[in-house]
Order: sequence, then C-alpha cells, then structure tokens
Amino acid sequence: MDRLARNVDDLRRIVLSETRRGVRIHFIKENLIFTGDESPMANLMLSVLGAVAQFERDLIRERQREGIALAKQRGAYTGRKKALIPERVQELCTRVGNGETKAALVREFEISRETLYQYLRQNAGQKAVGRMNGRGDR
Repeated sequence: MDRLARNVDDLRRIVLSETRRGVRIHFIKENLIFTGDESPMANLMLSVLGAVAQFERDLIRERQREGIALAKQRGAYTGRKKALIPERVQELCTRVGNGETKAALVREFEISRETLYQYLRQNAGQKAVGRMNGRGDR
C-alpha cells in the first residue's frame, strides 16, 4: 500500500479512479480488497492504513535528514568530488571567453555540457561579487 501512493489523498484517489474503471485492487499484506462497492469500513481501513504508511515514510525521511546532518558535522558527508580543480576551471572560463567552442572544451576537459555551464555561471557570479565589492575584475 505504501508503494502505490505518496500520501493518503493520493492513495484514495488512485483506488477510487481504478475501481471506477472496473479494476479490482487487492492489498495482499493488509488483506484488503477494493472492487468499487463503496463500503464505509473499507474506506476507513484504507484511510487508516494509508495514514500509518505515510507516517512511517515521514519518520524514515526525518531520520535520514538527521543522519545526513550528523554526517556533515563529522565531515563524512561532503558530497561529490568536483570534476575540475579551481585552476582548470579558470583555464576553462578563460578559453570560453577567448572564443573556443564549448563542444571542443567539453571533450578536452572530459566534462558534460551541464558541468561546463555550471562552471561558467559560478565564474560569472564570482566576477559580479568582485565588482559589487569594488575590487573590479582582476
């Protein structure tokens, strides 16, 4: 049941729409069967069990966020390693500024186009901060 929908409302909507089409839904673990015949008890069980499943997922997400925060504090969760060192990023941005084609640079530096554009945006943002601080574009 918890794998069918993201929350109780979504679960009820899916079950209702499928049973209207004539589909018989059988949740084996919970031993619930929905055929389209509106039964108050079946609707109650669907709502209660769906709410419990959503609650369990929310607890899992909360524990995951706490674990990630603790790992970041320890320095064990640093994220993905950068594709290029800062010197290579500077070289890449300079060469783009000199008019070299991005496709050729992507192949040479062995990075994706999106990574290239991220580095260009990052470099443009650093230049803008430098201008706002009165340091110019050194």
